[in-house]
Amino acid sequence: RTRYIQTELGFHERLFVAVLTSKATLNTLAVAVNKTVAHHFPRVLYFTGLRSTKVPHGMVLVAHGDERPIWLMYETMNYIHQHFGSDYDWFYVMQDDTYAQAEQVKALVTHLSINQDVYLGRAEEFIGGDEQARYCHGGFGYLLSRSLLLKLHPHLDSCRNEILSVRPDEWLGRCIIDFLGITCVSQLQGQHYHTYELAKNTEPEKEEVEEFQAALAVHPVSDMTLMYRLHKQFSRIQLDRAYQEIQDLQMQIRNLTALTPAGEAGVTWPVGINAPFLPKSRFEVISWDYFTEQHLFSCPDGSPKCELSGASKADVSEIIVSALEQLNRRYQPLLRFSKRQLLNGYRRFDPTRGMEYTLDLLLEAVTQKGHTHVLAKRVSLVRPLSKVEIIPMPYVTEATRVQLVLPLTVQDLDYVANFLDMFAMNTLDTHDNALLTLLFVYHPYDAQRVGQVDVFAGVKAMVGELEKRYAEVKIPWISVKTEVPSQIKLMDIVSKKHPVDTLFFLATVWTEVNMEFLNRCRMNTISNWQVFFPVHFQEFNPALVYRGEQTASSSTDFLRDGHFDRHAFAEACFYN
Repeated sequence: RTRYIQTELGFHERLFVAVLTSKATLNTLAVAVNKTVAHHFPRVLYFTGLRSTKVPHGMVLVAHGDERPIWLMYETMNYIHQHFGSDYDWFYVMQDDTYAQAEQVKALVTHLSINQDVYLGRAEEFIGGDEQARYCHGGFGYLLSRSLLLKLHPHLDSCRNEILSVRPDEWLGRCIIDFLGITCVSQLQGQHYHTYELAKNTEPEKEEVEEFQAALAVHPVSDMTLMYRLHKQFSRIQLDRAYQEIQDLQMQIRNLTALTPAGEAGVTWPVGINAPFLPKSRFEVISWDYFTEQHLFSCPDGSPKCELSGASKADVSEIIVSALEQLNRRYQPLLRFSKRQLLNGYRRFDPTRGMEYTLDLLLEAVTQKGHTHVLAKRVSLVRPLSKVEIIPMPYVTEATRVQLVLPLTVQDLDYVANFLDMFAMNTLDTHDNALLTLLFVYHPYDAQRVGQVDVFAGVKAMVGELEKRYAEVKIPWISVKTEVPSQIKLMDIVSKKHPVDTLFFLATVWTEVNMEFLNRCRMNTISNWQVFFPVHFQEFNPALVYRGEQTASSSTDFLRDGHFDRHAFAEACFYN
C-alpha cells in the first residue's frame, strides 16, 4: 500500500511558502513573483486582504476580507496552521516586493534541524524596545519551523488583542518573543540568512559586491521589470557557479581516475558522464541516424528521407553552433573557425547518457595574420540527460468495466463467428467485467433492402444464441447507414449512448480478446490523461506461409509466424 506509507509514517513535506500581497499589487508584483521563483518552491499560496475581480492564472489566492496589515498577518498564520500545520516542516513567509532565491532557500532548510524552534531572517531592533530582542524584517522574508508554529498558534488571539503595532512583522516578532521567548536570528546551526537591501535606481546587472551575490532575499523590489532583471542576474550567477562546480568535479575525477586500476584510460568522455552503452548482442546495437542541414534520413513515418524541420532542425542548428563555439574557444586566438558546410551528421540516443552526435564539418580557418585555409574536421558531442523527473500518474485499477465496441461491415461477416467464440470463452465464461456492443455498418443499398434481406441476420442470430446461453448477458447492437465508415463518426454515435466515465475498447473481428489484454487496456488508459493503442501481433496467412505443411506446434515458435504491426491503429482503448 505504497500510496499511504507517507501518511501512516507521519512524513512531512519540506517547505511551504506564503506570499503576502495586496489588491493593488496582485496583478503586478505578485505575478512577477509567480513567474520568477514560485515554480521552484514545492507549494506557494498568496494571501491578501481583499480579493480582486480576477485572479491571475496559475496562482492560488486566499483572501481574508480585510486589508489591515495586522489582521492580514493574524489570519494568514491561522490559515497556515489550520490547513498546512501538520503537512510541512518549514514555513517561509515573504512579501510580494521581495525577490527570494528559491533554490538557496530550499538548500537552507535542508541543513537545519526540524526539532528546534526556528525564527530565522534579517534580525532588526524594535524601536525603543529591548536591545536584546529582535524581530525578522518582513521585507526580506523569514523562516518559521513547524514546532514554533504549533506553539505560537494558541497565543495568536492574545497577541491580536494585547499587542499594538503598525508593522505586521514587528507584531509577529513581538508575539513570538512575549509568549515563546524566541528572538529572530540571522544565523543558526552554521547557516547564514544573507540579505541585500536595494538602493534606488539600482542596476542589478552591475551589482558585483559579494553581499549581493550571496543574498537569499533582496528587498525592496519596486516594480515587475526590476523583479525580472533580478531573476535574470541571479540565474546568471547560479549558472556560472554551476559551470565552475562542473569544472572542479571534472578535475577531481581526472585526478582520482589516475589512481584506479584502469588508470587514465578509465576516464570517460565527457568527464563525469556515463560511458557509452556497450551492446551484448547485435540486437542491442543502437543505430545512428544520418542527417544533413536539409534532410533527415531516418523519418518517424518510416520513409527513407524527409525534410529536416521543427525540433529536429532546431536541434541540428544548435549542435552545429555549439561545435563552432567550442572549437573557437579551444584554438583562439591562434585560429578562428567559421562553418562553410555540414558534410555529414550522425546522431543516436543512448538511454544511459543522452543524445550523441558526430559531425563532419567543412570549416574555414583564419590565422592571426589573416591567412585562410579550408579543412574538414570531425567532432563528437554529447547532449547529456538532465535531472530525471518522476511524473505523478493518476491511480488506475484492474476493476474498471471495459465496453468493447465492434464495428462490422459486410466484408467482416465470415470472421464474426470466431470473434464471438473467443469473446465468450475468454470473457463470458470467466465472468470478466466487460461488455460488448456491435455496430452494424450498412451500405445505403443494403439498408434499403433490410426489410427483405438483412445482411447481418446471421450475426444477430449468433448474438441471440449467446444471450440464451448466458442468461445474464445482453449484447446490444446499433445500426448505422454510411458509404464511408469512419472510426470517429462511428464512435461519436456510440459515445452519446454511454456515460462520460466509460472505458471503450474499439476492436476488430481479428482481435482475440482475453483477460490479460483487457487488464492492459485498463492499466494503460487514464481518463483525461492517456489513451492506449496496442501494438498487436499480426499473424501471417498460414496458407501462404506453410503451403500445406504442418504448422509449428511449439508455443515458442509463434513469433516466426507473424510480426508486431506498429502501423495498425484499428484497435484502441480510451475513455468517453
